[in-house]
Amino acid sequence: MIDDAAKDRLHHTMRNAREAVVWKLDGLGEYDIRRPLTWTGTNLLGLVKHLSFWEARYFGDVFGRPFPEPLPRWDDNEPGSRDMWATEGETRDEIVGLYRRVWAHTDATIAALPLDAPGRVEWWRQPEVRLFDVMVHMHGETARHAGHADILREQLDHATGTVAAYARPQQGTAYWEAHRAKVERAARAAAGNA
Repeated sequence: MIDDAAKDRLHHTMRNAREAVVWKLDGLGEYDIRRPLTWTGTNLLGLVKHLSFWEARYFGDVFGRPFPEPLPRWDDNEPGSRDMWATEGETRDEIVGLYRRVWAHTDATIAALPLDAPGRVEWWRQPEVRLFDVMVHMHGETARHAGHADILREQLDHATGTVAAYARPQQGTAYWEAHRAKVERAARAAAGNA
């Protein structure tokens, strides 16, 4: 039997992952939070928007507690779909504000329901779920995208970590240049290109 301590711990770590994702926007300009940093266009603000829509859906419709604001259809999640990037008319404050409202809605759902509360995820192969299943899934998704955001942010200004206190590299530039050179030499040697 899964108890409330497990529920609280899972919820706590999901909250930390959410905060880490939002923190990745701090101190960056509009261009840097929106610009495509991967071949598929992944960007920091788009990750926040994506997580907003899916968390709202998972802790809303799945448990008969719909999020009170309009969301795109769940099957509109094709590559390049509108939940993965921000238009020029959508502001950082609007998207982060939406995410924070989704957090409040999710937190209320988690508080109101027991871990074994039934739900239905229409788009899953086995759609009958419990709150625990959705919490584990969304925790994983949030942590996964927090990792993506960490890498994107590091590409922009070398800031890493889950909170601002760890944003500065703990070593100097010379250290990291030497470290990167060591990793490059090992990669070339392993590939036979030493």
